[in-house]
Amino acid sequence: MTDSTSRVLGIGNAIVDVLAHTDDAFLDRYQLAKGSMTLIDAERAMELYGQMGSVVECSGGSTANSMAGLASLGGSAVYIGKVRDDALGEVFSRDIRATGVAFDTPASGSGPPTGRCLIFVTPDAQRTMQTLLGASATLGPDDIDQETVEGAAITFLEGYLWDPEPAKRAFLRAAGIAHAAGRKVALTLSDPFCVERHREEFRDLVDRHVDVLFANEEEIVSLYQTETLDQALSALRGRCEVAAITLGKQGSVVLTGSQVVRVAAEPVAEVMDTTGAGDLYAAGFLFGLSSGRDLASCARIGSIAAGEIISHFGARPETSLKGVIASKLG
Repeated sequence: MTDSTSRVLGIGNAIVDVLAHTDDAFLDRYQLAKGSMTLIDAERAMELYGQMGSVVECSGGSTANSMAGLASLGGSAVYIGKVRDDALGEVFSRDIRATGVAFDTPASGSGPPTGRCLIFVTPDAQRTMQTLLGASATLGPDDIDQETVEGAAITFLEGYLWDPEPAKRAFLRAAGIAHAAGRKVALTLSDPFCVERHREEFRDLVDRHVDVLFANEEEIVSLYQTETLDQALSALRGRCEVAAITLGKQGSVVLTGSQVVRVAAEPVAEVMDTTGAGDLYAAGFLFGLSSGRDLASCARIGSIAAGEIISHFGARPETSLKGVIASKLG
């Protein structure tokens, strides 16, 4: 096995992404909240899927995307997530393993179907997500393998996971195992929708269970209910070891108890689709962190990875990120 000092474990909702181009009129017609994620039931999923037209289906899910990005960077990535033994479950399992990510969580033989995220991409590259959690929501403590968690330098968890009670218990079990083994725990807030639903619990997680936090500006301002980013950063300072906040075209800011590091966004000729930008930023940052790089370098790698992903359709790298990083950083 690869040296655990550089291995990263991702735990999250195993989702198949179903992507299609659309326009604002479609979003209005079906009352979809632009740029956000909404949980839907199976009936709504079938209704919207029937209106999507030409689609691209691929293994997705926030943390799974991050692990695929980390593997593309040359890192050692492992993933835990739940699928059903159905056609989309096969799509998810095949795709994530093909990226070089280790994935051994047994598929469910009964219960809800494999989760899927219907992603509507408008001409301004914004993505609006309608998510059926399906089998991914059945992830529980018994799916968390102790040896796998102990063998990872960083265990990375997604805010999307913090909804069903079994998944919450799985989340806390993983964090407890990681810290007992002297490892780090990272969390992404995932979406303003998640923050609004779980604000107080997320604050408690940051204070008590999280070493490395990822969020965008809207999420962190919502978490601490401030009017400005600077106020939110002041509220956040000292609550976890490291916080990496993405700011879109303005790049990112990395905060510790004693440092504030600002890194510019990577120039992109044309933004095609912002799906997965935050996921790939986290991939790059975690790759740098697990490789012992300084915070500025971690953020720069994150920006480069995010820049690659927004330059094309879909949330997985289309070229070797290891090669991209080598050409830009030497």
